[in-house]
Amino acid sequence: MERWYAAIQVEAPDVKIEQDKNKPPIGIDLGLMNLAVLSDGATFENPHHLKQSTVRIKTLQKSLSRKKLSSHNRAKAKIVLGKAHRKIRNQRLDHTHKVSNHLAKNYSTVVFEDLHISKMLKNHNLAGAIMDAAWGQLRTFTAYKAERRGGREILVPSHGTSQECSRCHIVVPKTLDMRVHRCPECGLVLDRDVNAAQNVLRRGLEQARAEAQPLLVAHRRISKFVPRKQEAHGFSRG
Repeated sequence: MERWYAAIQVEAPDVKIEQDKNKPPIGIDLGLMNLAVLSDGATFENPHHLKQSTVRIKTLQKSLSRKKLSSHNRAKAKIVLGKAHRKIRNQRLDHTHKVSNHLAKNYSTVVFEDLHISKMLKNHNLAGAIMDAAWGQLRTFTAYKAERRGGREILVPSHGTSQECSRCHIVVPKTLDMRVHRCPECGLVLDRDVNAAQNVLRRGLEQARAEAQPLLVAHRRISKFVPRKQEAHGFSRG
């Protein structure tokens, strides 16, 4: 037996947590160079756990491939390789918990881009780096931790967040190697990722305001498409 697990079940009273109105909302731009860049300029580095352990993992894989099939030494090599992968998963899990806890603790509303991660993983050149960054895990952890503290998480469309100016909202085309946003219209000069995070925040706040009146929006949509009774039935042939 390599590891032991203990499961303890307890009954806890329901505690109502009221949202701290003094905490600000925040928008987040997820990436591979930095794990997360916030709209207030704060940055969380991407530790690249898998990349940092690539040499050791490859060495252990080569050692395993040299062992005789069904041998005791091969079984031991499998266990050593499995422990190395488990260490990477635990490091990633620990980092994600720390970042999500910081977000839930310090901000009332956390807005992420609604990235289609499953589709992005089809890019084999980036799949390993995206999985190592654990974007989906970060969003999931932040959602339940924010809810526990009386906050919320919002997902907004990601299209154009890096290209749009966060001040005047015109489109400023950029290539991936352009790390600074320079707007020719309003003169805003800002880190590319911070600019994107501020656009994410604005979209999230706009979405939250729209959700505040869902019945009114639904009523307007229905009344727009349902014909009046006399228009549907009150006609005659000439």
